[in-house]
Amino acid sequence: MQERASRGKETTVSPFDVILFDVGGVLLTNGWDRGERTAVAAHFGLDLEALETRSVEVMAAWDRGEIDRNQYLEATVFYEPRSFSQDEFFEAMLSQSRLLPDGALDILREVAASNRFLVGALNNEPREPNEFRFGKYELRRYFKVAFSSCYMGLRKPEPAMFQRTLDILGCPPYRVLFIDDREKNVAGGKAAGMKAILFRGADALRKELEEMGVLDPEPNSQQRRLP
Repeated sequence: MQERASRGKETTVSPFDVILFDVGGVLLTNGWDRGERTAVAAHFGLDLEALETRSVEVMAAWDRGEIDRNQYLEATVFYEPRSFSQDEFFEAMLSQSRLLPDGALDILREVAASNRFLVGALNNEPREPNEFRFGKYELRRYFKVAFSSCYMGLRKPEPAMFQRTLDILGCPPYRVLFIDDREKNVAGGKAAGMKAILFRGADALRKELEEMGVLDPEPNSQQRRLP
């Protein structure tokens, strides 16, 4: 009887110690990708191709924190006189940040609320937009760590970005789950030894996390799986 009782009290061992989420494309829209640049360029009547060319030249440096907001804007937009200010342009940039339709923010909340994992961000983002997005959408309520490119001085999918993240965490790679919407970043996480999931929408992610034992199955999802 005692043995049966003890078996009944067994709890599922957590499959991971750490779960890391990308932000743009998983939780929120991308902060400053081509789509966002297209909208803002049209609003201010800028030459999109010129903005794209100049942005490509310096975006990686901004992502890594090697230059600040003003330096980025001077290199990409304010290399000649404009009828609008840097602050006005930057506000328009920030306005492009929105909740991602079919994003994973509710799943992030559930994972964080379970208190079973160290939950954090592993994302590419310049410092100023990153801090705005973390603040507006209260992401630090759920993230205990933030491995953002602007703080790390590295970007995904560089192998050093994943290795430094693991060095800081101090846990075996296979105990880290990483969720990202870009195949090259998922491949980088896997190459570092992490378990990595390609984000394809909230329902697909929830199903994968339930199958891994990260989330408890929802009652309606259990019913759907009954023969």
